[in-house]
Amino acid sequence: MAKRADIFIGRRKDSTARVFLTPVQAGQESVITINGRTFENYFPNPLHRDDVVRPFKVTNTYGSFSVNANVAGGGTTGQSGAVRLAIARALVDVNEEHKSLLRKEDLMTRDPRMVERKKSGQPKARKRFQFSKR
Repeated sequence: MAKRADIFIGRRKDSTARVFLTPVQAGQESVITINGRTFENYFPNPLHRDDVVRPFKVTNTYGSFSVNANVAGGGTTGQSGAVRLAIARALVDVNEEHKSLLRKEDLMTRDPRMVERKKSGQPKARKRFQFSKR
């Protein structure tokens, strides 16, 4: 699939988000849709909702764009972080001056932290089975 100019990708943990950003015309209101559901319905936790709209608030563009996002993989925290990164990248594409503001708030950097794999002989990634001396 070829990368189009209006599709922006964001990733966090195991989540991948594809975001379509469209400017709002006069008389319309901005709508954030994620996987065909409303923004408030998809992210019931207010922390995740604040995370998604943070790039708009930093650049003072809240309400001037409609967002249509497709998210796959991971949990709600990873998905909200992936959507946030994709929106930040889209805003930079719209106006290059937003890049310094978003970079200062650390919204342009992909979070590289991933879940550590489980090792054999252990119940979890780092936890050990109880040691018995005798």
